[in-house]
Amino acid sequence: MISGVINVYKEKGITSFGVIARLRGILGVRRMGHTGTLDPDACGVLPVCIGGATKLAGILTGEDKTYRTRMHLGITTDTQDIGGKVLSEKPVESSAEEVRRAVLSFARVYDQLPPMYSALKVNGQKLCDLARKGKTVERKARPVTIYSIEIEKLELPLVSMTISCSRGTYIRTLCQDIGDLLGCGACMESLERTRTGPFIKEESHTLSQIEQSVRDGKLGDILIPADSFFPDVPRAGVPEEDQVLLRNGNPLPVRDILPLPGENGYEQDSLPDEIRLYTAQGQFAAVYTYKKDKGLYWPEKMFI
Repeated sequence: MISGVINVYKEKGITSFGVIARLRGILGVRRMGHTGTLDPDACGVLPVCIGGATKLAGILTGEDKTYRTRMHLGITTDTQDIGGKVLSEKPVESSAEEVRRAVLSFARVYDQLPPMYSALKVNGQKLCDLARKGKTVERKARPVTIYSIEIEKLELPLVSMTISCSRGTYIRTLCQDIGDLLGCGACMESLERTRTGPFIKEESHTLSQIEQSVRDGKLGDILIPADSFFPDVPRAGVPEEDQVLLRNGNPLPVRDILPLPGENGYEQDSLPDEIRLYTAQGQFAAVYTYKKDKGLYWPEKMFI
């Protein structure tokens, strides 16, 4: 069974779900999920968790991200990007310096209103599905953090920039908010995600490259093991008689935790809070947490 994470480079013209569908065909695996939707017209880093590594999705989805984008001042659309229906067109009367100051003023925590054209759900329905039906529902603004904004090129009405931000930030909404501050409106013209947490563009792979790796028998070269995301958690195994307990995710007594070669032994008064447990065959099975009041290690996340 294939298990791990692949740093996929999603190309333009395919949905994030489309990437999953293609990968299922390439790898012959059903169980997988991505860690953060990219619009069809956007491209860039889209980590995909496969097999038991899908348990990592909740962790990786919360990672900070970096984007490269081009903003078009003076145009607003219903989708907040250049592909939407144009709602207004205004001249850009601000100077380049005024635009620069306005852009950089958003490098902070601010309350951002999620766009209607998004995958967020309200009462069980995706906002984008409601928007396509011409419906608008009330949304609550939520705080997002823009860690940094670097303006790469400023040729009005276009502004190219690199943005590092927190989870849940909509770059097209940021563009519109900047345009509103300047009084001319704005929309997003292009978007590329260059980083999600530890995953960077330079180490990503297109679907065609992944397919070639499978044909060449080199999938292991690009498949990142799930246990590598817990580098500071000590490794351990369990006796043969506890293998079934481990595979079933049962609590385990401290006396049966066996540090693997290369790991320090555990003293009763200095047990690690977390451990990575492996089967007798060397397969990464789970991360367990020590419950001092019970004197047992309890499963936190199962990967087998």
